[in-house]
Amino acid sequence: MRIVVWIVLLFIITACSKNMIHNSQPEEYKKIRQPAVAGQFYSTSSDELKDMINSYLAEAEQVSMVDQVAAIMVPHAGYEFSGSVAAYGYSLLKEKEAATVILVCNSHTAYFKGIAVDDSNIWQTPLGEVEIDRELALKIVEASPNIHFSSEVHESDHTLEVQVPFLQTVLKGNFKIVPILFGNTGEELYLDLAEAFKNNLGDSDIVIFSTDMSHYPDHKDANKIDKKTLEFISKGDIKALEAHKEEVMALGIKNEETILCGIDGIKTAMELISKGFWGKAKVLYYLNSGDTKYGDKKQVVGYGAVAFERQVKSRKSLQFGRQANVESELTTEQQNILLKIAQETVEAQVKGEKQVSYNIQDERLNWKEGAFVTLHKNKKLRGCIGQIAPSDKPLWQVVQDMAIAAATEDHRFQPVSKKDLSFLDYEVSVLSRPKRVDNWQDIELGKHGVIIGQGFNSGVFLPQVADETGWDKETFLSELCSQKAGLAANCYKDNNTEIQIFTAQVFGE
Repeated sequence: MRIVVWIVLLFIITACSKNMIHNSQPEEYKKIRQPAVAGQFYSTSSDELKDMINSYLAEAEQVSMVDQVAAIMVPHAGYEFSGSVAAYGYSLLKEKEAATVILVCNSHTAYFKGIAVDDSNIWQTPLGEVEIDRELALKIVEASPNIHFSSEVHESDHTLEVQVPFLQTVLKGNFKIVPILFGNTGEELYLDLAEAFKNNLGDSDIVIFSTDMSHYPDHKDANKIDKKTLEFISKGDIKALEAHKEEVMALGIKNEETILCGIDGIKTAMELISKGFWGKAKVLYYLNSGDTKYGDKKQVVGYGAVAFERQVKSRKSLQFGRQANVESELTTEQQNILLKIAQETVEAQVKGEKQVSYNIQDERLNWKEGAFVTLHKNKKLRGCIGQIAPSDKPLWQVVQDMAIAAATEDHRFQPVSKKDLSFLDYEVSVLSRPKRVDNWQDIELGKHGVIIGQGFNSGVFLPQVADETGWDKETFLSELCSQKAGLAANCYKDNNTEIQIFTAQVFGE
């Protein structure tokens, strides 16, 4: 049986909403942030830059983690000074895949209130372009009135820029970034960012906390101060870290200006550990500029690398904004609840009755995920509409909304009538977050749903389409290009076409 899953109306609405900002923008409207410190902090030559980074990575010892890496703390000085330390953090990400990398530091070039998320579309480095994840950026901005968009404060700041070439070297496949700078007004805004991360980061996202340590005591004092700082970070003790900062500043140590120039990011990480969102912190490496051949031991800057573990054991007890499908399969009971919601919602809608009011306490059913609802009548397709990107609504409510849409808004069919109700059966597909792929050959039929996009044209097939039609991979993609996206049948082979994949847990009556 051939089933072609149409979601044109809802997909266009989603793609044109503020949650899907720039993927469909014409090229001339894209704001590109040019490198501000290439040639100063790192080489402008792509070959020299790659060689330098790879040499640091080769020298860094691989430090085993108890679990997966959620975030790393790395320094941001010129590569000759701190690149070898940064490599200890980045070596943990080598050949890893990431959906989005969030870059965090305190601003070094602008004084402002709040937290500023860059409003550009792309960041350029000598190694190429990296796209901003505008969807996630918007969710973070909307999480607190203290978080706002600003490109200006990011234009000349080096602290996040120097991290991007490392990411371009170590990460496998495509990834996006969200650059974030704290203002320097002394407010405890790390609590706002920690909450935004808790509610919006997924298992395929990684955070880079950019910070140097002591500025500019002598070599001996820096070692003593910084090792104590790293000890408090590893313990996740924010109060002890703050007390340590006050104590160091009160001692009047010659030339010492700060213990952490990106302290708000580090406090964000420590807050996430204390709330059980992340696991332990592990110190990877430390030295200061006096240990390098370029440094003066009389005035140094400290550099530390720390890894923050992803919390797996308690993951099921936490609500995440954008969950991957790792350890997230719905139980039979949870599936039955969603199917019941879909059926009761459609029946109430068609009969003109008041919708059932649900009080869903199950934490898993309150995760923020995309979902499709498919209706069949006598085993033939009767309607199918879904939402790919997670929204602010919990999963159970997305299923409720999509059930109504499948029954009333699928333009291939007349709206479901009362006489149809007794012949309907219901199917729900819960989706993972889409991930971009460079090669169409990487698509696995029956496992991956696929989104094809080029300019303003786009189309989607759910994973089960391949099984239900019996198409081979090239036929599957050709039909997706021509029927769903309105593009040439071989558009999937075009370098200008963006291909994203996702998985789905599919269940029905």
